[in-house]
Amino acid sequence: MTRIKLAAVLVFSVLVAVPLPAATQNLPGPVGQMLKQAGIPESAVAIYVHEIGAAQPLIAVNTNTAMNPASAMKLVTTFAGLELLGPAYIWKTELYANGIMEGDTLRGDLVIKGYGDPRLNLENFWLLTRRLRQTGLREITGDLILDSSYFDAPGGDPGAFDGKPHRAYNVPPEALLVNQRTLALRLIPQPGSKTVRIVVDPLPESLDLSNTLKLSGGKCNEWRDLLNADIKGNDRIALVLNGSYPADCGEKTLFLSLHDSPVYTFSLFQQLWMQQGGILRGKVRNGAAPEEVAPLEIHQSPPLAEIVRDINKFSNNVTARQLYLALGVASSEAPATLTKSNAAIRQWLTSRRLDFPELIVENGSGLSRNERISAGHLGELLLTAFQSPVMPEFVSSLPISAVDGTMKKRSNGTAVAGQAHIKTGLLDNVRSMAGYVLDKPGRRVVVVFFVNHSRSANAQPAMDALLHWVYARP
Repeated sequence: MTRIKLAAVLVFSVLVAVPLPAATQNLPGPVGQMLKQAGIPESAVAIYVHEIGAAQPLIAVNTNTAMNPASAMKLVTTFAGLELLGPAYIWKTELYANGIMEGDTLRGDLVIKGYGDPRLNLENFWLLTRRLRQTGLREITGDLILDSSYFDAPGGDPGAFDGKPHRAYNVPPEALLVNQRTLALRLIPQPGSKTVRIVVDPLPESLDLSNTLKLSGGKCNEWRDLLNADIKGNDRIALVLNGSYPADCGEKTLFLSLHDSPVYTFSLFQQLWMQQGGILRGKVRNGAAPEEVAPLEIHQSPPLAEIVRDINKFSNNVTARQLYLALGVASSEAPATLTKSNAAIRQWLTSRRLDFPELIVENGSGLSRNERISAGHLGELLLTAFQSPVMPEFVSSLPISAVDGTMKKRSNGTAVAGQAHIKTGLLDNVRSMAGYVLDKPGRRVVVVFFVNHSRSANAQPAMDALLHWVYARP
């Protein structure tokens, strides 16, 4: 190496090693003021701001502190997924005949084997039954057998997180998860009668719905908290919806998970199969797909590049958990387990020369009281992601300020509108955001902001102030 090159390397090393002046480590005035007004101390906050290509961060406050990131943890899961599995990765769902085909009749059972497809929704499950019918099969004399053996994940208590076991976001991951096991209840105000019409989709025969909701005045804020759902039964569910619903809300959709997987999947399959002119004679049970038998039909999910948009734009916890488990079998044999997924994340970070000793990943979705990462390390991950071959797919999956996803109502009418790709996070006592801002001069800047405090619900003005500061700085 020449003396000139060696000198250049030494100068660069010094520039990287020397910390910035203290002023650059402080909170911008508007951000500090908003936090003070919210009653949130600086000790409960972590902020990391780093212009891409710069040697040092612009702001680094409590960046080494392990904190709960809420749904910002999805950035770890989705970036790992895109790199380990690839943007074109797809999940499959297979249908098998476990018996003898005689003309248009299967003398035996139909088996559905899942591999963790997070987008086996109502439309795609309908398409699967339609394609099965197009094979010429009409009558199934045996049972519907469900094979979920590709995942070995603990089911647990769906209400353990927040005491709301029937909320859709608490549905645990499964290898065969149809329509994320949810019912969509459309709430439609009827001003003339001061009532609320409810349309359930899909509507299983095993659901008895009683609607005593009253239309009320007032603003549409936390409308879900004004509803009371009284749920009884196991295989047959009695649902009574009472309480009030503000007319100001217009039409909203409440997603609930009321049935276990066998009951839900059987009911939906039976409905869709009958619509196709099919007949199913048997019942439903769990089992295994036959070995060394070609499937009757294979359904493929959309590519991962599309799936991560669902995860990050709309903070879909169930989809994130399905993806996290898929990471565990990227370089390992089935079944997928949380232990294998955790090991895959650690190995991937090591391969990227990233060392996050404080990182705790429980399920990859951020819907956890235990998950932890520091703001500095999440910022480092975002810097790394911007230099990755999957950067376009990753960045485009993030909500855009004032445009879509969980940022649709943020920064409207301001200069930041459309200039920030930001993943948000929200739990009790936790508020977070992380992503990229394109500032006024056209520089791309990584921004991470964590708040872990009992007053975190009041932190949004401070977070918005930081986005504005990053955008407008000279």
